[in-house]
Amino acid sequence: MALSELERRKTDQALLKYQAGKRPPPEMRDKLDISYRISDQSVLIYMIRPRFLDPSQSAEEPIAKATFVRTAEVWKVYWMRADSRWHSYQPLPEVPSIAAFLRVVEEDAFGCFWG
Repeated sequence: MALSELERRKTDQALLKYQAGKRPPPEMRDKLDISYRISDQSVLIYMIRPRFLDPSQSAEEPIAKATFVRTAEVWKVYWMRADSRWHSYQPLPEVPSIAAFLRVVEEDAFGCFWG
């Protein structure tokens, strides 16, 4: 089930604030940028870079994902491994809020999100 309109607005505000603190200067954003997407009950944080073989096109590189589980009122945290699949972030697989998810991604204690 998708986020409610209020949940979506709060999530969007938190992600916008996080994005503003992580984005490179405007003159660098055609080479590297960070963005996010909200889809149904999930959020995805990703980097945008020019494609290696065709720099005129951009590629999205996933960084982190969180999915809201309404029945438990938690966000499940995922990271993408080298196998290109999402895996539960075992040090902290669930968090109580989108703000807590963003703290986990920012701290990146195990180098899973930012390397």
